[in-house]
Order: sequence, then C-alpha cells, then structure tokens
Amino acid sequence: MSGTLEIEQVERANTAFYEAMERGDFEELSGLWLDDGSIEISCVHPGWPVLSGRGEVLRSYALIMANTDYIQFFLTDVKVTIAANTALVTCTENILSGGPAEEGSELGPLVGQLVVATNVFRRTSEGWKLWSHHGSPVLAETGDEPEGPTPA
Repeated sequence: MSGTLEIEQVERANTAFYEAMERGDFEELSGLWLDDGSIEISCVHPGWPVLSGRGEVLRSYALIMANTDYIQFFLTDVKVTIAANTALVTCTENILSGGPAEEGSELGPLVGQLVVATNVFRRTSEGWKLWSHHGSPVLAETGDEPEGPTPA
C-alpha cells in the first residue's frame, strides 16, 4: 500500500473521530476506538487526569456529549506520521462549543477554545483505530511576556 494512501486513510479516521463528536454519535465514536483486549486505550482531555481502559475513556465521551449541546472542531496544522502499524496525528483543535441553553434560548453561550492534540492510531483488520488521544489547552499569549530568554 502506498504511503500517500495510508496517510489519507489515517486522515479520514482522524476526521471521523471529530465528526462523530460534533454529531454526538456515541455509537460511532465507540467504534472508532481500538477494541483489542491486549492493548489498553487512553485519553487525556484538557485539564483532566489520564483515563485508561475502554470503560473509562468511553464514559468520559458520554459525559462530554451529555453536557455539550453544540461543538464544532476546525482542525489546523494536521500532520500525519506512520511507522509500521502505528500512526501519529498532531493537530490544533479550534473548538467552538455551547453548553445547555438558558431559559428562553435555543443554545447556551458559545465558547471558543484552542487545544493541541496528539492522536495515536493502530492499524487493524478493520482499518485504523484510535489508540490514544491527548489534548492540551493552548494558553493565549498576552504579549506582556518578554520574547526569548531573560538576560542574567
């Protein structure tokens, strides 16, 4: 299989992960994660501790979906690297989300967030499956900090 085709397959698997989140499709999202009893999956949501094992990871997504009325991901800086049966995807998640609506409105206040993510995929007989997701918030630069090292 050519490298370009493999990269496209990994990109599609990565996109499917975010699209399932946007739609709140828990069943599809669950099917995108590795389900191999010999390999434990893991996830780190921004500000959360490490979650390990299929039960913990999928429960976290069910909780997020239940408490998020609207979420949209705009992915930038997507880079894919493949080595043997493992693929590493790094990207920036530009997230727009809304919580439960206030009384008399259709949607709660929208909030923007910037997260850098690393998604690790494993090649299986069913295609590329998510093995690990790690999201870390990007702190906004205020411009007050000096650039470069501070002189001694």
